[in-house]
Amino acid sequence: MSDNPKLLTPGEVARLFRVDPKTVTRWAQAGRIDSIRTPGGHRRFRETDVQELLRGPSGEAL
Repeated sequence: MSDNPKLLTPGEVARLFRVDPKTVTRWAQAGRIDSIRTPGGHRRFRETDVQELLRGPSGEAL
């Protein structure tokens, strides 16, 4: 695994889930999806975490 995982913005994650970016931010605040804060305070999401959520509990892509 890479030491520098690809990071996605809330907007990029929102497009994948077909929701509003503010929804993704609420998910992060509620602990439903892990996020990283940049030095500037912006949220970023690991692509691997997002792909895992997209696959769902059965492990199959949505």
